[in-house]
Parts: sequence; C-alpha cells; structure tokens
Amino acid sequence: MAVRAPLEYPDWPLHRFVQNAADDEPDRVVVRHDDLELTFGELDRRGNALARALGALGVAPHERVALFSANRPEWLVAQHGVSLAGAGSVLGNGSWKSAEIEHALGITQPRAIIADDASATMIDASVVGPDIIRICLDDAPRGWLRLNDLLQGVSTDRGPELVDDPAAFESALPFSSGTTGMPKAVRHSHRGLVRGTLQRVDAYALDEADRLQFFMPLFTIFGVVVMTSVYATRASLRLFRRFDPVTALENVERERITVGFGTLPVATRFITLDDLERYDLSSLRYLLWGATPLSPEISGAFTARTGVAWVGAYATTEVGVASNDAHHPERTLPDSPGFAMADTVVRIVDPATGANVDTGTEGEIWVKSESMMVGYLGADGDDPVTADGFFRTGDLGRLDADGMIYITDRLKDLVKVNGFSVAPAEIERVLLSHAGVADCAAYGVPDPDRGEVLEVAVVAGPVVADRAQVDVDDLDAFLAERLARYKHPARIRFVDEIPRNAAGKTLRRALRDDALGAAR
Repeated sequence: MAVRAPLEYPDWPLHRFVQNAADDEPDRVVVRHDDLELTFGELDRRGNALARALGALGVAPHERVALFSANRPEWLVAQHGVSLAGAGSVLGNGSWKSAEIEHALGITQPRAIIADDASATMIDASVVGPDIIRICLDDAPRGWLRLNDLLQGVSTDRGPELVDDPAAFESALPFSSGTTGMPKAVRHSHRGLVRGTLQRVDAYALDEADRLQFFMPLFTIFGVVVMTSVYATRASLRLFRRFDPVTALENVERERITVGFGTLPVATRFITLDDLERYDLSSLRYLLWGATPLSPEISGAFTARTGVAWVGAYATTEVGVASNDAHHPERTLPDSPGFAMADTVVRIVDPATGANVDTGTEGEIWVKSESMMVGYLGADGDDPVTADGFFRTGDLGRLDADGMIYITDRLKDLVKVNGFSVAPAEIERVLLSHAGVADCAAYGVPDPDRGEVLEVAVVAGPVVADRAQVDVDDLDAFLAERLARYKHPARIRFVDEIPRNAAGKTLRRALRDDALGAAR
C-alpha cells in the first residue's frame, strides 16, 4: 500500500512562513499580478501596518475580519495583516448576492470587512450591521475607509506575536454548502493550516525553484493552501484575476511556469484550442487537477497533444485527503486522485453501519488528518466528525490494494458545478418563495465541460395552474437577483409532481435519471 512518510510540523502561526521568508530573503518576489511584483519583504511590511491599523480600529485577537475581493495582491496583504492582528479571515465569495452576504456575515459576526469596490457595492445593498468597520481596497464609497489611506504613516515594524496558541486561534473561515440549505463557515486553526500546507508541499513536490500559476479564487481553501505553500517553499506565483486559456498558456511559455492548477472546465478549454501544440509548455512539471471529477478522456487528450501530465488530487473544504505522486507525474493514474496525504488515514465504510468494507468495495470515504477543520459555524445537521475523529466526506468510493482512492458517486445531495459545491436545498428554498412555484427539486446531472450542472424540476403553483403562464425566463431572473451566478440552474423543466419516498424525502436520483433518459 502506498504510504507517505510522516512529517514534522512546527508549532507556529500560519503567518510565520511569510515572516521567515521576509527575514531571510526580503527582496524575493512572492507574487506577480499584471505588471506588479510583490516581494516577501513588502508583503510582510504592509501586513504589519494593516495589523496595527486594525488594532487601532478596535479589532482584537480572536475576532474575525471578512475578506471580499477578486484575486489581487492586496488580498494577500489583507489576509496576512488580519492574521498578524490575531483575527480570523472570513473568506467571502465576491459573486454572492445580498442574502448570501447577510447569511455569511450573520453566522461569522466579523468585526470588520475588507472588500474591493465591486463587493463593497453589494455589501452596502445588504443588511449589514452599521457597527462593522468597512475598509475598501479601491476608492472608498461613503462610510468606508480606504486601505491605502488607512496605512499612511503607520509603522511597518513587526508587532508582538498575538497568536500564542496556534491550535486555539482561527486562521481562515471558508464556506462549504450545507446539504439542507445555506453555506456553513468552516473553521480552520493556524495549527491545522500549517500542517495542511506542509502536507501539500510534500504531496505536490514543491520547492523554491518552482514558479506557479493560479487563476482560481483565493477565497477557497484550495486558494489558501496554494498560497501558503508558496510562502512555505519561497516559490513564486503568477496570479490571475480570472481564467483565459490563451493568456494562461502564453504565460507558461513566457515565465517558464513549472506547476499549474486546473479543473475540468480549464482542461476542456485547453483542448478546444486548435493551436494548443504551438505553445512551449516544456517548463511544466505537471498540472494539478482538483475540485471537479477527473476525466481520463480530457486529461489524456491534453497530455497526448502537449506531453504534460495532469496530477489528480482530492480534498474537501474541511480536510485535505489525497494526491497522486507529483514527484513522479508520469505514474499518475488518470481515473484516481491518488493516495492519502502524509499523516492522513482514509477508511472506506458501509455508510449505514460505519464498518470498514473490503478492499475494492464501494463505501463512504472517511478521513482523519492533521489538517482537519476545527468545526462549523451555521451547521445544518448532524456532526460529520465521528467520535474517533474521522470526517465523513459524503463521497462514495473504494480503495485498491495499493491504497489508491477511486471516487464513484456522492452520498450527499451537493452538486459540484465548476468545482463549487451547490446545495439543492438552497435553490429550492429560493424558488419556493416565488408565487408561481408550488413545489420543486434541484439535482445534478453530469456535464462533460463542468463536471456537473444543476437542473430544477418545478411544479406550477395553483395561482398559475396553466403551466404556460410560468415563464422560465422570469424564474431565471428571480434566481439571478438572489443567488450567485454559479448556483443558477442550467435547465428548468416542469413536471406534474416531485417524486418522494414514504418519508417525504425527494428522490433526486430518480429526477436525474429521468432527465438523462430524456436527453438521450
């Protein structure tokens, strides 16, 4: 069985990675974005100033600061400064609408918000407590402080260490969709993220010579650990605001990128390029595939045309799980995300009994790891962590004799759209507030480009019994005003009734099978 060697972990706060690099190599570039370069020394000095400014505004250790911004160097400064202030970073999604923002801030209760101008506008349109300190990365709207103004004249010297117990202080709070409704905040401590970072450094075979490229959101746990892995190894990162396949490939060629990241939609966009072969990708050691189901056909087509391998990995917002061996990308398995990360135990169990199943038999994937979350805020059901410390992922899979994981299905109702988890119950809750909807059910169906897409079956309400009077465009617009774009269904169809079992539980698989049958 493939087993990684155990690691040694320092018992320090997450921001120590940046501090150590700033002390040893202050002029080393950590991130490039557009024409801007940010060094470790600059990142640490600006973080020190922000930590002092937040303290002067009344942000105390163990409080929280919400970050709402697209990818940009200021996001790194904000996260580092919040950490130095002893506060936890609430990782807001810049595409959220008012109700989603209100929910996230309601359960996390941040003392302050740091946002770009686009998010600041949406936050101002939401019901947010007036006592929350508001700091804008851009030109400040009325009632907001401007980050650059806030830092003027503030000492950039390092203050006292406020995170005196890395296990007791929150570092990051990303969000994971609950199966019965609104997203949950996932609480990660400094200790857990330091250990999760070093697990990734080991699994991804990263070192200071690496030049990484990243265009996925920093506000996910994936974004956080990629960034902290750069800090830990003193590698450099080219950061993009969004994904464009030509721009990404040109940058690999120009900057001699060694490691890239992607998902099914990214890989699909790459292989649709007629001139993919013209790009010099010889500097790439591998591309890491995460967040969406592996597609051997898509990854294989890319590798056949470029010679660059995709290395599969598997994690949840709550815990890192597995990766193929990035030290030997030529050995990667195209249909498996690999084997457990260092100091991580994976069990496959009968979901009904919790008993281990035989090798090769399908069951629920349970994980215990040094990088485990502390817990949830806004939890919507049973505790997914067992009495002996295993996280129940809700994914179905099997282990082979070598310890390689194969993911076969999902026990949870969550739908993975472009790598983002969407709870059907959240979409249903919004639609049921529409006067023309008597009943509805959301479910996922496979999609070759996005992994899965969301579909919704709707039963027309009695006030509009004539089905033709229920306008799909109206329902689309209704959802667009209330939910982030990635949560919108790809298709809305009308049915006479929603299938349910004797206990009243929606039979989503029946709806999915019916939809797939109709599409054939």
